[in-house]
Amino acid sequence: MQAATNADAVSTMRSSPFARASLVAYVFLIFYASWFPFTGWQFNSWATLPDVIRQWPRYWSGFDAAVNVIGYIPYGILVVFALYPHITRWRAALLASISGAFISATAEIVQILLPSRVTSLLDFLTNTSGAITGAILGALLTPLILEKGRLQLLRKQWTHKESSREILVLGLWIMAQIYPQAYLFGLGQLLPLISQTLSELMGLDIDLVTLILQGFEPSAEEYLLSETIITACSCTGALLLCLSLLNRHAPKTALTGLLLIAALTVKALASALLFKPEYAFAWLTPGARGGLLISLIMVYGFSFAPSVAQRRLALLLLGISLVVINLVSDNPYFAATMQTWVQGKFLNFNGAAQFLSIFWPYLAIWALLRKTRPAHQQATAP
Repeated sequence: MQAATNADAVSTMRSSPFARASLVAYVFLIFYASWFPFTGWQFNSWATLPDVIRQWPRYWSGFDAAVNVIGYIPYGILVVFALYPHITRWRAALLASISGAFISATAEIVQILLPSRVTSLLDFLTNTSGAITGAILGALLTPLILEKGRLQLLRKQWTHKESSREILVLGLWIMAQIYPQAYLFGLGQLLPLISQTLSELMGLDIDLVTLILQGFEPSAEEYLLSETIITACSCTGALLLCLSLLNRHAPKTALTGLLLIAALTVKALASALLFKPEYAFAWLTPGARGGLLISLIMVYGFSFAPSVAQRRLALLLLGISLVVINLVSDNPYFAATMQTWVQGKFLNFNGAAQFLSIFWPYLAIWALLRKTRPAHQQATAP
């Protein structure tokens, strides 16, 4: 009787769309990080692959190995969560371990075609170990997080329906702070990347920003103003996206504050690791401080607005930030700081971090523009 009751309870449960969306995004980031910068492909003979695989890397560090393990732990957890409740947690853990090994092997084998990357048996072993660790953690956490449903209960109590994609976008906003940016929260600088791509394809020195501005060079005061605008608009846009998900029962001040603190903490830790410990707060310039203050004031004022108005304001502010960040050249002080970047740390994740820093605003705009399904469709959705 008890077994039948448990079976009925499980049959009424639904898998987490947030876990599925996060898993797809994380797999994409894994491959992006493994194959970045996607240039110099050399289709050599596969006959040398066994010898390459057997080679143990000559230079490696415990830090790099630990990062490889940690990088695959979320994958293992997300696979278990995404398969629940259709597959039991320990079977899902086994599938997560096997699929993690397969993904790591695929990433490493393809790297033999890239001269800038090194196929390594050590990377495969550490990545697979991370996936197995994550799978075990996911199986252990499933009863607490999914079966007892504490987090799902809080989500139902605090957020509007169909908020999975926005929650994922906000999580990626925190991760996007890892990559060094010329301005605090200055995400979405796409024109320089397009200029570089066009220059390589056409064999010319093309600078779209210079062409648009006709050689205009900002003064120090204009740099300061630009940084303030970028920080204020980008930060407010992200926080308003968070606010637009929360209903009147949610502790809005606490949740938006935690989101901002998490982003700034990741920013400080990444700056300390990628540069030097004394550079942990080098990004907290006068313009950034002014932008943060203005952002907090705007968020407080807009926190009383309806959810629809908050989403529209978020769209407008993110659009303003994108325009300014793409038309203002890098701060000379930032260019000097980049010279001290220790590229060896987080080397395998620099490409994924750069991808997030460039494309996060466009992903946020996509999420903000998508229409929420009517309530009757949500109730009948499979």
